[in-house]
Amino acid sequence: MNATLPTAEALRAALADLLDGLPPKQAAQAVERLIASYRGTTPTDAPVLRDRSDVAAYAAYRMPATFEAVRSCLAALREAAPDWTPATHTDIGGGTGAASWAVAGAWEGPRTTVLDWAEPALALGRELAEASGLPGLRAAAWERARIGKELELAPTDLVTVSYVLKELRPEDRGALVDAAADAAQAVVIVEPGTPDGYERVIEARDRLIAAGMSVAAPCPHDGACPIERGKDWCHFSARVSRSSLHRQVKGGSLSHEDEKFSYVVATRFATAPAAARVVRRPQIRKGQVLLELCTRDDGLERATVTKRHGELYRAARDTAWGDAWPPEES
Repeated sequence: MNATLPTAEALRAALADLLDGLPPKQAAQAVERLIASYRGTTPTDAPVLRDRSDVAAYAAYRMPATFEAVRSCLAALREAAPDWTPATHTDIGGGTGAASWAVAGAWEGPRTTVLDWAEPALALGRELAEASGLPGLRAAAWERARIGKELELAPTDLVTVSYVLKELRPEDRGALVDAAADAAQAVVIVEPGTPDGYERVIEARDRLIAAGMSVAAPCPHDGACPIERGKDWCHFSARVSRSSLHRQVKGGSLSHEDEKFSYVVATRFATAPAAARVVRRPQIRKGQVLLELCTRDDGLERATVTKRHGELYRAARDTAWGDAWPPEES
């Protein structure tokens, strides 16, 4: 594989190569069970991915979406700390390594360790990493570990925890977040963009702040979330390109889908969080753009940007859900 391919394309190619010949019926059955687990509400103390067929189906079904969600979160971290580069990275509950692929695309050189309790997931993750052609991924360590309150973490620059908290009992969630805060200089936590996913992110955010970390994204502050709990929730969206394999496993016909996610990035070093964050899809109307913002000083507010704002109006038309506002050049 050509190592110069963008990471997203490299991931799609690696999945296509390694999962070629996956029996459609078997894959569909595994995906149905995984969807039920993904959308369920009961945490577990056992791995969700049980065997090779589960893992292969998961990789085709969830890996591209997880990759794009984490990549969006890392982009926000890079915007807040453009001069920071992690030398080490620990991917907790990393499974087949989607977050590690995103890290490899964000920075050159981090030494990655993937921890997961499902050996079949780690095995396929190793295969995909080897097929990637990306030196950072090919050098990653893949280690089996029980994810929960028993987990011990070595010091590391960056910890990613993507779509993991949902699988854990409450006491294990808290212990895991505390362990990540103790071990890392930066912690990125991603959950599904659902009301309960947002609640888990808020709980994790509170624990990270209590541990002495500061929020770098998406929030422009360390204060309480201004969203009224139970009436709304903070989440974002990432566009995911679907390969033919992806469409086959998911039973879809569109060339893309939108992955909804909630997240928090916290650090132990100084960052420059956005002055405000676009928290809903911008509404573009004749001669104006309506932006729903979470602001540093005034909580939630709506900004109306019109043609008379000149360059700022043109920037608003190009602004996406989840972007910082205003753009640096405006």
